[in-house]
Amino acid sequence: MAHLAIDSEKKRTYDAIVIGSGATGGWAAKEFCEKGLKTLVLERGRDVKHILDYPTASKAPWDFEYRGTVPLEKRVNHENARRLNESTLHWQMKDDEQEYVQEKPFQWFRGYHVGGKSLLWARQTQRWSDYDFEGPARDGFAVDWPIRYKDLAPWYDHVERFAGVAGGNDGLPELPDSITMPGFELSCIERYFKESLKQNYGNDRHLIQARCAHLTDPQPLHRAQGRIKCVNQRMCNRGCNYGGYFSSNSTTLPWAEKSGNLTMRPNSVVHSIIHNNKKRKRGKATGVRVIDSTTGEMIEFYSKIIFVNASTFNSNAILLNSTSERFPDGLGNDNGLLGKYITWHNYRGKANAEYEGFKDKTTDGGNPSHAYMPRFRNVFKQETDFLRGYAIGVSGSRGRKTETEGIIGDELRENILKPKWDNWHVSTWMMGECVPIESNHVRLHDNLKDKYGIPQLVVSCDWTENDEKMTKDYVEQSIEMFEKAGFTNIEARDSHALPGSDIHEVGGVRMGHDPKTSLLNEWNQLHSCKNVFVTDGACMTSGSTQNPTLTFMAITARAANYAIAELKKRNI
Repeated sequence: MAHLAIDSEKKRTYDAIVIGSGATGGWAAKEFCEKGLKTLVLERGRDVKHILDYPTASKAPWDFEYRGTVPLEKRVNHENARRLNESTLHWQMKDDEQEYVQEKPFQWFRGYHVGGKSLLWARQTQRWSDYDFEGPARDGFAVDWPIRYKDLAPWYDHVERFAGVAGGNDGLPELPDSITMPGFELSCIERYFKESLKQNYGNDRHLIQARCAHLTDPQPLHRAQGRIKCVNQRMCNRGCNYGGYFSSNSTTLPWAEKSGNLTMRPNSVVHSIIHNNKKRKRGKATGVRVIDSTTGEMIEFYSKIIFVNASTFNSNAILLNSTSERFPDGLGNDNGLLGKYITWHNYRGKANAEYEGFKDKTTDGGNPSHAYMPRFRNVFKQETDFLRGYAIGVSGSRGRKTETEGIIGDELRENILKPKWDNWHVSTWMMGECVPIESNHVRLHDNLKDKYGIPQLVVSCDWTENDEKMTKDYVEQSIEMFEKAGFTNIEARDSHALPGSDIHEVGGVRMGHDPKTSLLNEWNQLHSCKNVFVTDGACMTSGSTQNPTLTFMAITARAANYAIAELKKRNI
């Protein structure tokens, strides 16, 4: 592809370049711009402005032509989509946008638009504890994390204050408390299950309010962001006009923009990072090559600092494709580990049951979150035949059912107009920590390229025996907990979902102490290229059982402020 001749190199030079505009890219941009750095954010997808570009926000089902069903003519080039609905079709990526090779079946979910998956995430924000950071060293898998909870705690505070988190503080060592505003109440069936766990398991198992990035009591800082209280519409993944939940679009990117230091460039597919091995550059990266998706032309941008926040697999792909005389196997890849030790969350276990009590109670209003059972396996000691453990999401609700089978006439009409209340239902799902292994990896294909001429990514990841044992334990424990609670019609099963179904893939550019066994140091710098930082899921050494995005954001804020300090000292 030809290079686009645009004015001068000076006009394409910034203090910092951030690759990606999702949860971590938005945080990097906010920190840099707030501190006065001229910052370029590169996003491969289209532009999305908060409120202006949420076409289906608050739209009722009957306002869609087919009640949300996507007609055949609009399904073209969406054959690989897991679910299609008219309400979120505007976020759906077309099949030919970025083809990849599944050496083993893997569901890779992407969000190619400004804001990325921060518009689509489940908004769960549980902190990690030292039981998570110390896990690899204690259990003998992966490598030791170069940081601990104390290193990240002030940055958790920093992120939570700005983003806004609803939930309770529970005093649990395995789940450190957060800075929160009032949480969403548990339903009566969830409170009943909570008491049953306490009665039957003592302090070994807890059911709590899941912490989530929603505003229930907006503070002056949130009002300054232009956000107001969550109104429980539960249409979050369409985009929220109220800014009731945290996204880059509603929160970090507008904050960065009002500083006057932000340049957003959508439709910019990153090809590679430019490395200069001349002595005067001290072997630093000098910029980023992008392909303009609207023109097909290649453009180079330059900066002193580069933050890679393209999402786990794409961050790996960009570094692997950033080859040079110094780094023939990918930027920073001296040890050959780039792209290896990929991990994700195990969501295979599902369970549900009914309860015949509380006939006089129903749910009141909506709840954009749910209840949560923190990990209780292998926390304080190794007690099972598998490593690590799983958290459990819990949701209890009561709905109505319409009896129509074999019924006609007046009775049928009355049943339709006045459906009867059903029993209370409880559903749970596991979120297990997959142990990272070297064979679970991504790499670039030798021959196949995508439509931009970039090598396709090969994904080669599969479940392990540890995952099988963990899922089996979840099924057994779910049945036991449900039976002890007096629930009926119990069903617990292994769904055999594909790897990646949880959208929580991490790793490949892991942090560590030793350049021989890791790619990044404790500040998320590439060991061998100090002005390139990776702070999205790719940097993770292991996966934990908690949702990862809060930790990604805290790591990003920490690394960005370190980079700013090092830049002032002229160390990078």
